[in-house]
Amino acid sequence: MVVAAGVDWGPTCERQARMTIRSRRETVTFRHPFRIRGIERLLPAGACEVVTDEEMIEGLSFASWRRVATMITVPAEGARGAVMEMLSIGSVDLAGAQRVDASAAHD
Repeated sequence: MVVAAGVDWGPTCERQARMTIRSRRETVTFRHPFRIRGIERLLPAGACEVVTDEEMIEGLSFASWRRVATMITVPAEGARGAVMEMLSIGSVDLAGAQRVDASAAHD
């Protein structure tokens, strides 16, 4: 049982406290300004860093991972210079934006 600051977290939180998290980073390049669902503004073309956090699924006889977060780093809205912000996005929405960008290159 996990006890922190006098609080009994019980067996459920103890199990979560042992979860293994990993982050994968990749650079995704958009050739055209693009949109991603959930972000209200048009994002500029260029290279963006995408970070995907995954947690290990415990109790299996083999290593398996579950995606828990996907974030993209883009220029901050209204900022000048190299100010960046990291926004949470859906992996399906990212794939859709990449598909639209790739098809626009062929038009």
